[in-house]
Amino acid sequence: MELLRVEHIGSLARPIKLLDTQAKYDAELIDREDLIKLEDQLISAVIKDQEKIGFPILTDGEFRRRNFQDSFGDAVAGYDAPLTNRTYSQWQKNNKSDFTQRVESGPQIPGPPVVTRRPVLQRLSLKRNIPLEEYKYVSAMANMPAKVTLIGPDRVAQRFDWESSKGIYDGLEDFISHVALIQHEMIMELLEAGCPYIHIDAPGYTAYVDQPSLQKMRSRGEDPAANLTMSIEADNKVIEGIKNVATGIHFCKGNERAVDPITGEIVPQWHREGFYDAIAEQIFTQLNHDRFMLEYDDERSGSFEALRFVPKGKIVVLGLVTTKSLRVESVDELLLRIEDASRYIDVDQLAISPQCGFASGVGNSLPEDIQWKKLEVLLETAEKVWGAK
Repeated sequence: MELLRVEHIGSLARPIKLLDTQAKYDAELIDREDLIKLEDQLISAVIKDQEKIGFPILTDGEFRRRNFQDSFGDAVAGYDAPLTNRTYSQWQKNNKSDFTQRVESGPQIPGPPVVTRRPVLQRLSLKRNIPLEEYKYVSAMANMPAKVTLIGPDRVAQRFDWESSKGIYDGLEDFISHVALIQHEMIMELLEAGCPYIHIDAPGYTAYVDQPSLQKMRSRGEDPAANLTMSIEADNKVIEGIKNVATGIHFCKGNERAVDPITGEIVPQWHREGFYDAIAEQIFTQLNHDRFMLEYDDERSGSFEALRFVPKGKIVVLGLVTTKSLRVESVDELLLRIEDASRYIDVDQLAISPQCGFASGVGNSLPEDIQWKKLEVLLETAEKVWGAK
């Protein structure tokens, strides 16, 4: 696969028809076969839409997922998680945050695994390879290369209630090592199916620069520095031995959105604060991924100075376009941001993307027409900078 200068993070704005059909399924008004039929139709359409604008790497928009973390949470058995997809929407209604900017990350309440912090009843086992199922459908329909996204072991470990799971796992390190083995198995099956790009979602890493998150770890008797080292080792195990396939890892600080009850405008929310700088040298020099996808769409991301630690041969994907505002960025402003970043890293080591997915969950997402305009701006910018997509 050629070097990508532009990509998106995986999820795309969910059509209203999809949300309505999922709600009917939750209410037991339709069968699962009816839901899958509609998902197939909409995924086929969104693949064609991506191809129509010449996007160089495709996904299914994650339309089959209720949340991006379902890529692992729904793929395994063993969690103490009584809720199913039929009650997913009810959990979300009960868990709505108030109109604030910072929202809690991974509440320890009954709910879907990884989305919420849950214990286990037995050691985890792979029951279905969800990213593989998704890739097989996309690759059969698409005329362009496709990638898959999988939530990484660091986030899975942070959402594991190890205190209530003693006797099943011998602590957090035993758990995260096992998760890495399961995910490695999932990825090897993807490689056998011909997948050219493995994309790991790793929003947990920003916990190591966020003071409230660090305090939570310490309150549970965890050592954040040890956790970070352990997570890097686990992420490397996930992609161990992979050759001739692109691997990328995405760091962000949360992708929630709210709607201002007065203006009706979409406003940003997040889980984490703090700049990459405190962990930049460690993650950039120790993680074995080819591509680092970073959130750089607002002042919470800090400067590009942290990029000075990125080794030669690695690609930094600058998340310059926000998924949390209706404003469409201009090519000129993206060109200026790229020029600023190139003060710390060679422009040939850069690529661009949105800062996160357009619909990480089933909450408020941007209108589809705004999404496509933002993606087209990325394509135009990439062509001006690198002469290619």
